[in-house]
Amino acid sequence: GHFRSVESVAFSPDGKYALSGSDDHTLKLWEIATGKEIKTFKGHAEFVRSVAFSPNGKYALSGSDDHTLKLWDITNGKVIKTFKGHTNDVNSVAFSPDGKYVLSGSWDETLKLWDIATSKEIQPFKGHPYWDSSVAFSPDEKHVLSGGPDHTLKLWDITTGKEIKTF
Repeated sequence: GHFRSVESVAFSPDGKYALSGSDDHTLKLWEIATGKEIKTFKGHAEFVRSVAFSPNGKYALSGSDDHTLKLWDITNGKVIKTFKGHTNDVNSVAFSPDGKYVLSGSWDETLKLWDIATSKEIQPFKGHPYWDSSVAFSPDEKHVLSGGPDHTLKLWDITTGKEIKTF
Protein backbone atom coordinates (compact mmCIF):
# COMPACT_ATOMS: atom_id res chain seq x y z
CA GLY A 1 0.00 0.00 0.00
CA HIS A 2 2.82 2.43 0.69
CA PHE A 3 5.02 3.49 -2.21
CA ARG A 4 8.08 4.30 -0.04
CA SER A 5 9.75 2.76 3.02
CA VAL A 6 7.63 1.94 6.07
CA GLU A 7 9.31 3.56 9.09
CA SER A 8 7.00 2.55 11.95
CA VAL A 9 4.18 0.14 12.80
CA ALA A 10 1.81 -0.36 15.72
CA PHE A 11 -1.00 -2.71 16.79
CA SER A 12 -4.34 -1.35 17.98
CA PRO A 13 -5.07 -2.15 21.65
CA ASP A 14 -7.66 -4.77 20.62
CA GLY A 15 -5.25 -6.37 18.15
CA LYS A 16 -7.67 -6.04 15.21
CA TYR A 17 -5.83 -3.29 13.35
CA ALA A 18 -2.32 -2.20 12.41
CA LEU A 19 -1.05 1.29 11.74
CA SER A 20 1.92 2.10 9.54
CA GLY A 21 3.88 5.30 8.91
CA SER A 22 5.91 5.81 5.78
CA ASP A 23 8.40 7.94 3.87
CA ASP A 24 5.49 8.56 1.45
CA HIS A 25 4.23 11.10 4.09
CA THR A 26 1.17 8.97 5.01
CA LEU A 27 -0.17 6.70 7.71
CA LYS A 28 -2.27 3.69 6.79
CA LEU A 29 -4.76 1.71 8.85
CA TRP A 30 -4.90 -2.03 8.11
CA GLU A 31 -7.27 -4.81 9.15
CA ILE A 32 -5.20 -7.64 10.63
CA ALA A 33 -7.64 -10.48 9.76
CA THR A 34 -7.81 -9.64 6.05
CA GLY A 35 -4.61 -7.65 5.50
CA LYS A 36 -6.67 -5.00 3.72
CA GLU A 37 -5.97 -1.31 3.85
CA ILE A 38 -8.89 0.49 5.49
CA LYS A 39 -7.80 4.11 5.45
CA THR A 40 -4.97 6.44 4.43
CA PHE A 41 -4.16 9.44 6.61
CA LYS A 42 -2.67 12.42 4.75
CA GLY A 43 -1.41 15.63 6.31
CA HIS A 44 2.32 15.46 6.96
CA ALA A 45 4.65 17.37 4.64
CA GLU A 46 7.59 14.97 5.17
CA PHE A 47 8.45 11.38 6.14
CA VAL A 48 6.38 9.82 8.94
CA ARG A 49 8.94 8.35 11.37
CA SER A 50 6.79 7.05 14.21
CA VAL A 51 3.19 5.99 14.85
CA ALA A 52 1.20 4.91 17.92
CA PHE A 53 -2.36 4.03 18.89
CA SER A 54 -4.07 5.68 21.86
CA PRO A 55 -4.83 3.31 24.75
CA ASN A 56 -8.55 3.36 23.86
CA GLY A 57 -7.83 2.70 20.16
CA LYS A 58 -9.78 5.75 18.96
CA TYR A 59 -6.79 7.88 17.98
CA ALA A 60 -3.49 7.61 16.20
CA LEU A 61 -0.38 9.68 16.81
CA SER A 62 2.39 10.34 14.31
CA GLY A 63 5.77 12.04 14.36
CA SER A 64 7.34 13.41 11.19
CA ASP A 65 10.37 15.00 9.59
CA ASP A 66 8.15 18.08 9.20
CA HIS A 67 8.95 18.71 12.93
CA THR A 68 5.36 18.05 14.06
CA LEU A 69 3.26 15.44 15.83
CA LYS A 70 -0.29 14.90 14.65
CA LEU A 71 -3.23 13.40 16.51
CA TRP A 72 -5.68 11.64 14.17
CA ASP A 73 -9.25 10.42 14.50
CA ILE A 74 -9.16 6.74 13.50
CA THR A 75 -12.82 6.79 12.39
CA ASN A 76 -12.66 9.58 9.81
CA GLY A 77 -8.90 9.86 9.21
CA LYS A 78 -8.83 13.60 9.99
CA VAL A 79 -6.19 15.50 11.94
CA ILE A 80 -7.57 16.57 15.31
CA LYS A 81 -4.49 18.41 16.59
CA THR A 82 -1.01 19.32 15.43
CA PHE A 83 1.71 19.68 18.05
CA LYS A 84 4.42 22.21 17.11
CA GLY A 85 7.56 22.99 19.05
CA HIS A 86 10.34 20.74 17.85
CA THR A 87 13.00 22.37 15.70
CA ASN A 88 13.99 19.18 13.87
CA ASP A 89 12.63 15.77 12.79
CA VAL A 90 10.39 13.89 15.25
CA ASN A 91 11.68 10.31 15.49
CA SER A 92 9.51 8.71 18.15
CA VAL A 93 6.09 9.20 19.71
CA ALA A 94 4.14 7.54 22.53
CA PHE A 95 0.83 7.91 24.39
CA SER A 96 0.68 7.94 28.18
CA PRO A 97 -1.16 4.91 29.61
CA ASP A 98 -4.16 7.11 30.54
CA GLY A 99 -4.23 8.65 27.04
CA LYS A 100 -4.06 12.25 28.32
CA TYR A 101 -0.49 13.00 27.27
CA VAL A 102 1.89 12.29 24.43
CA LEU A 103 5.67 12.15 24.36
CA SER A 104 7.97 12.87 21.45
CA GLY A 105 11.68 12.44 20.75
CA SER A 106 13.46 14.51 18.12
CA TRP A 107 16.66 15.22 16.23
CA ASP A 108 16.65 18.56 18.10
CA GLU A 109 18.07 16.58 21.09
CA THR A 110 14.90 16.91 23.18
CA LEU A 111 11.98 14.89 24.37
CA LYS A 112 8.78 16.83 24.86
CA LEU A 113 5.75 16.00 26.98
CA TRP A 114 2.49 17.38 25.58
CA ASP A 115 -1.01 17.78 27.01
CA ILE A 116 -3.49 16.42 24.46
CA ALA A 117 -6.39 18.60 25.66
CA THR A 118 -4.50 21.88 25.20
CA SER A 119 -1.85 20.86 22.60
CA LYS A 120 0.67 22.62 24.87
CA GLU A 121 4.15 21.45 25.74
CA ILE A 122 4.26 20.63 29.45
CA GLN A 123 7.81 19.47 30.01
CA PRO A 124 10.99 19.36 27.91
CA PHE A 125 13.73 16.81 28.59
CA LYS A 126 17.28 17.31 27.28
CA GLY A 127 20.15 14.91 27.61
CA HIS A 128 20.97 12.76 24.58
CA PRO A 129 23.44 14.25 22.11
CA TYR A 130 22.34 14.30 18.45
CA TRP A 131 18.78 12.93 18.76
CA ASP A 132 16.31 10.82 20.71
CA SER A 133 15.47 7.68 18.78
CA SER A 134 12.93 6.05 21.07
CA VAL A 135 10.58 7.17 23.86
CA ALA A 136 8.20 5.44 26.28
CA PHE A 137 6.08 6.11 29.37
CA SER A 138 6.32 4.08 32.56
CA PRO A 139 3.08 2.25 33.45
CA ASP A 140 2.60 4.50 36.51
CA GLU A 141 3.16 7.65 34.37
CA LYS A 142 5.78 9.00 36.78
CA HIS A 143 8.71 8.47 34.44
CA VAL A 144 9.65 8.48 30.79
CA LEU A 145 12.41 6.54 29.12
CA SER A 146 14.46 7.53 26.11
CA GLY A 147 17.09 5.91 23.94
CA GLY A 148 19.64 7.64 21.77
CA PRO A 149 22.63 7.25 19.47
CA ASP A 150 24.99 7.67 22.45
CA HIS A 151 24.33 3.96 23.25
CA THR A 152 22.34 4.83 26.37
CA LEU A 153 18.86 4.80 27.83
CA LYS A 154 17.84 7.64 30.12
CA LEU A 155 15.17 7.56 32.81
CA TRP A 156 13.47 10.90 33.47
CA ASP A 157 11.18 12.29 36.17
CA ILE A 158 8.02 13.38 34.36
CA THR A 159 7.24 16.21 36.80
CA THR A 160 10.64 17.91 37.04
CA GLY A 161 12.12 16.95 33.66
CA LYS A 162 15.29 15.87 35.47
CA GLU A 163 17.33 12.86 34.43
CA ILE A 164 17.23 10.20 37.15
CA LYS A 165 19.48 7.53 35.71
CA THR A 166 21.51 6.60 32.64
CA PHE A 167 21.71 2.97 31.55
